[in-house]
Amino acid sequence: MRVYVPLTLPALAEAHKTGELGSGPFVAYAVTPALRQWYLSEDIEELEYAALGRAALASLRLLAADAGAARRRVVVAVDVPDGAARVDPDGALKPSAFGEVSVTVTVPLAKAASVHVDADDAEAEVTAAAQALAAADGGDDDAQSVVDGADEHELLWYATQEIPNLVGRV
Repeated sequence: MRVYVPLTLPALAEAHKTGELGSGPFVAYAVTPALRQWYLSEDIEELEYAALGRAALASLRLLAADAGAARRRVVVAVDVPDGAARVDPDGALKPSAFGEVSVTVTVPLAKAASVHVDADDAEAEVTAAAQALAAADGGDDDAQSVVDGADEHELLWYATQEIPNLVGRV
């Protein structure tokens, strides 16, 4: 099963140093039944893109909690065994949890398929979005518009061999 793991650049640097993307349980995003119902598509590529977007939002939440992290969203795509990613049945129907899974195994960074990171020119919008996130969560429509502005920036695709260059910027 392909999962999308939200990180920050410092967390990616730590994963590069330790060789582990995470040791279970940790949160990731995947094509789940609830995500399928929410996104209303049968196209697996569209559904995976939606899961990547959910992970990008989770990365933004990590940035909001870490003022020292470079203001660039990071998502790592990795394949895990089918039984290693579990949906929380209690949270599966909450809109904020669509696509959320708990990865229950240790995942070596070497198993990663790709890394997705904001370009440098997204920094201002990602910074503003991270600052507006709490207000957006509280129902502020203007703040939600700022958060949505970060989504206007597509995450760039990087091969896993490029991770040393990405974390060299941290």
